[in-house]
Amino acid sequence: MKKKYHVTPHPDGGWQGKAEKGQRASVVADTKAEAKKQTIDIAKNNGNAQVIIHKQDGKIQTEHTYGNDPHPPKG
Repeated sequence: MKKKYHVTPHPDGGWQGKAEKGQRASVVADTKAEAKKQTIDIAKNNGNAQVIIHKQDGKIQTEHTYGNDPHPPKG
């Protein structure tokens, strides 16, 4: 099963990277780029993981999958 991480605006300012259903942020950073980089590093170390990047308004911007994806796209 894939572990999912979300990069979202932090309630106190800046950005956070947090495991889905996690209580606390794994990463807190001043910039979105830094939070994204650190969260992706965690996901890559975890093996089979997905990082979902959100916009400032909370909508999904992009998704990245790392590790062995059992459903790769064809073509």
